[in-house]
Amino acid sequence: MSSCGRRSISLSVRLRPVAQADLPELFEFQRDPEGAQMAAVVPRDHPSFLSHWEKVLNDPSVVARAITVEGVLVGDISCFSIDAADFVGYSVAREHRGRGIATRALSLLLQEVAKRPLHARAARHNLASIRVLERCGFVLVGYEHSPATERFLACEEALLVLR
Repeated sequence: MSSCGRRSISLSVRLRPVAQADLPELFEFQRDPEGAQMAAVVPRDHPSFLSHWEKVLNDPSVVARAITVEGVLVGDISCFSIDAADFVGYSVAREHRGRGIATRALSLLLQEVAKRPLHARAARHNLASIRVLERCGFVLVGYEHSPATERFLACEEALLVLR
């Protein structure tokens, strides 16, 4: 039996739609060098970040949620399609990591999003994110080398699926 969401039971983790007012704080969260390295991403500059979120917020097929704890914005989580496959992705600000927030947020998103299968990718070295996904029922199906792009660092990625 999965323990998805149980670790942070004492925290009041909630999801709500991402609002325009969240974007300045989410921009700062994604600029964290430690988080970017962990996720093997290149942080977006401000115009690219705003352009990305404008597309996200105007795409009714994307489920984009702000993660809050005790009413404080601590990250974001989403479900989106790439090449006809549905994916989840999430990010929690550095000072809030390691408290079970991502696991609880993913559990809440999975209650909201009924689509299956859902896919996820995580840098192979991002063991914390892989554990979050596995706690919520995602199964590791393999690894794939991903070359560097303008947005992503070259890395070995873990591929996971929730059926």
